[in-house]
Amino acid sequence: MAARGPGLAGGLVTMVASAASNQVGAAVGARAFDAIGPAGVVAVRQFVAAAVLLPVARPNLRRFTWAQWWPTLLLGLVFATMNLSLYTAVDRIGLGLAVTLEFLGPLGVALAGSRTRLDLVCAVGAGLGVYALVLPGGSSDWFGIGAGVLAAVCWAAYIVLNRMLGARLPGLQAPAAATTVSAVVYLPVAVVLVVQGAFTWVSVLFAVGAGVLSSVIPYACDLVALRTVPPRFFGVVMSVHPVFAALAGLVLLGQVLAVHEWAGIVIVVVVNVLAVVAAQRRRPSGASGAERRAGRRSRF
Repeated sequence: MAARGPGLAGGLVTMVASAASNQVGAAVGARAFDAIGPAGVVAVRQFVAAAVLLPVARPNLRRFTWAQWWPTLLLGLVFATMNLSLYTAVDRIGLGLAVTLEFLGPLGVALAGSRTRLDLVCAVGAGLGVYALVLPGGSSDWFGIGAGVLAAVCWAAYIVLNRMLGARLPGLQAPAAATTVSAVVYLPVAVVLVVQGAFTWVSVLFAVGAGVLSSVIPYACDLVALRTVPPRFFGVVMSVHPVFAALAGLVLLGQVLAVHEWAGIVIVVVVNVLAVVAAQRRRPSGASGAERRAGRRSRF
């Protein structure tokens, strides 16, 4: 049973702080794009996440079975692709638009397989929101939009794989092992950047800041919040991420959104709230711990 009163209020505050930290971290990481590019920022972020998770979870990789290894390897590749595609989208179309497009991933998972009228309305509403967000035309940055959509597909895959691994590996072993795989994938990127002399103290500081703010702090906050907040509230509060992304892009990166872009963000956020509420009403009250973990916003 979820806590009430101060416990619930504290959980909500923690989730909002997690969302704010996540998007501020993305904006901070974007400040290093000129020096080391999106791939360099992602590499450092994966190294930071692995350095934090491995000592905490201590997965015994040598004892993993193939049934545990193959989804772990896939999840590591998903981490690597998801973060790179998101940062590429941020670099080309801005933080607010990129995160809103990425947000279609969990929304799609919430709507998948449903046949209710409300979910059909939500699906149509999400399409209208995306159309309002990007207003497709000759001047659209289709590569940036495609990168945002790819990040959404990866986030959906992350949810599915995380649910699977939640039943096969205890605690934080799955994300720790998957993050290690992703970090290994990005080792060549880091080596090339070091050889080129691209790393500067400022760029490394921004990239490490992105790792701490977008990975370490949100994950810790989510672990605390899920002890006191019902899953449906967790899913609803996730909806503030596109809004916080737009605000972080405005304040920290000077990315001013047009009226139609704000309208698209609002539509997608409202659709997600409706979809989450509807899904939780259909789900049995005894949601498993694995299901809760699978819905977390923080992604390494």
